[in-house]
Amino acid sequence: MLNFEEELKRFRPSLEIGNVEDAISKEDLTDMTDLMTELLKEKKS
Repeated sequence: MLNFEEELKRFRPSLEIGNVEDAISKEDLTDMTDLMTELLKEKKS
């Protein structure tokens, strides 16, 4: 049977996840809201 308290004590987050998080937060991501805003601006012009 699993001892959750012991498992939590041994838990160490993966370094890869931290690297991915940094890469994503530094990336300039365009989402649908940005695209729709740009299309509306172009249509008004």
